[in-house]
Amino acid sequence: MIDAFDPAWRHDPYQAYRTLREAGLFVDGPLGTSLVPGYAESAAILADPVWSHAEESDLLHPDSDVELPGSFLWMEPPDHTRLRGLVSRAFTPRTIEATRPTARRVVDGLLDAALAAGEVDLIEDFAYPLPLTMICDLLGVPASEHVAVRRMSAGIARGLDPDALLSPAELAARTAAVNEFREFFGGLVEARRADPRDDLISALGQVYAEGDRLTTTELLGTLLILVVAGHETTVNLIGNGVLALMRDPGQLDALRKDPDLALPAVEEMLRLDPPAQVTTRTARGEVTVSGRTFTPGEAVIVMIGSANRDPRAFTEPDRLRIDRYAGGEKVNRHLALGMGLHYCLGAPLVRLEVGEALRGIATRLSSITPLADPPPYRPNIVVRGMSELPVRVTG
Repeated sequence: MIDAFDPAWRHDPYQAYRTLREAGLFVDGPLGTSLVPGYAESAAILADPVWSHAEESDLLHPDSDVELPGSFLWMEPPDHTRLRGLVSRAFTPRTIEATRPTARRVVDGLLDAALAAGEVDLIEDFAYPLPLTMICDLLGVPASEHVAVRRMSAGIARGLDPDALLSPAELAARTAAVNEFREFFGGLVEARRADPRDDLISALGQVYAEGDRLTTTELLGTLLILVVAGHETTVNLIGNGVLALMRDPGQLDALRKDPDLALPAVEEMLRLDPPAQVTTRTARGEVTVSGRTFTPGEAVIVMIGSANRDPRAFTEPDRLRIDRYAGGEKVNRHLALGMGLHYCLGAPLVRLEVGEALRGIATRLSSITPLADPPPYRPNIVVRGMSELPVRVTG
């Protein structure tokens, strides 16, 4: 059996995923789990509340010497319902839409710099600064601290992979990043509670519902998800998506001819090469999926990247088609943003940022060419993306 997590497949895990799907609906996996590579089974598990996400930390990090701040991402009802409801009161669609002018301004500034240079690293010089600036501005993080936030985010994101795959240095870096995160954002939370401003940390610190509010620990957990999950995944989605466009000039030309395809293109890029490749679920009760019965406590690894390319669910699954989600045909939902209780709260922000990035590239650049293909990838498995993507651009 091929090992889909082998570093040899880092630049292109999809061949390994194809082998997994051919092996069966459920395949024996690491840590006593079953791998779920198909779309129908993955969607059924993600949508069914009998499957819990709360055990992921214990499953992947059983011997960790550091505890990540608690977040509703790793909770189930009623705690999940309460916390997500409180956060949603501050993290509204109107709040996100109000950031669009900032996104366009940041995209234009980054593209101006790229055109002036001629050759840039798309990851370092475009994909990182955009979501980093956006989330920091939204939260109210001073510009002088953006570099520190990126450092913490990178250390924690690497640490989301199973402990067994991390070196002692990476485990130590995660511990340091989590401690720095707690100290830095804990200070911001207390400052904003004492002196609220027009930012999301202030709004989250002041939100109430029927006399209830977020505790400091709960607020820190929420910030960790917004910063790490939102920032790191968006960086990789931009990188993965633009690389796919460069590899298919016909699709890039189609986007240039109709920049309004930017939004459906984001959905297609989430399907084709999602930044979050895997997630876990643990059965809370006896449940049957596609003829297999799972008992309470059995855990699975849902292979999101594989499910999104299942030929039983998508036509031409390995091909980029930026109009796939444009409304001309009935298409299955991709699983990149989850389903059910744990559907990504930050999905509107991801769509806005990446949509503006694609629109800017389509309207401002007459050419964009990779200087290394395949480019080097970071070692991360849970959140997959390139370490760099050198490109040549012209206006």
